[in-house]
Amino acid sequence: MTTKLILTNEVSGLGAAGDVVDVKDGYARNFLMPRGLATPWTKGGQRQLDQIRSARGKRAIASVEDAQSLKATLESKPVVIAERAGQTGRLFGAVSPKEIAVGVKDAFDKDIDRRTVEFSTPIKALGEHKATVRLHDEIFANLVVQVVAAKGAVKA
Repeated sequence: MTTKLILTNEVSGLGAAGDVVDVKDGYARNFLMPRGLATPWTKGGQRQLDQIRSARGKRAIASVEDAQSLKATLESKPVVIAERAGQTGRLFGAVSPKEIAVGVKDAFDKDIDRRTVEFSTPIKALGEHKATVRLHDEIFANLVVQVVAAKGAVKA
């Protein structure tokens, strides 16, 4: 038997958030639903899903050309982020995707969604790091993030 579910989070090998999928009953009951990765499909849930998709479509970058021009802009210079750090260069915490989105707004006067910012390893030290911004379905901008010590950093 299969169960029809709406994914609430991305599940690798299955789909992205908002996708409607058919999975075996045991996988749904024992893995997806207890972890909050999916909810049962209903007509009301489908209506809500359609509203979420239309809102996401309005927020998304309209065309591939716009995404390409934004990619060229973002890759033109590094985004500088000031963080508190110790004498060894380690940060007190890590740089978040939200901080990178704010840095892009400050540097380029362009708004990006913090949820589209990804990095392979957490940024926990001063220096240059790489981040990826998903601008469109198949267009990714490779961002250089320059983390510098904030003024008034605590010295140990």
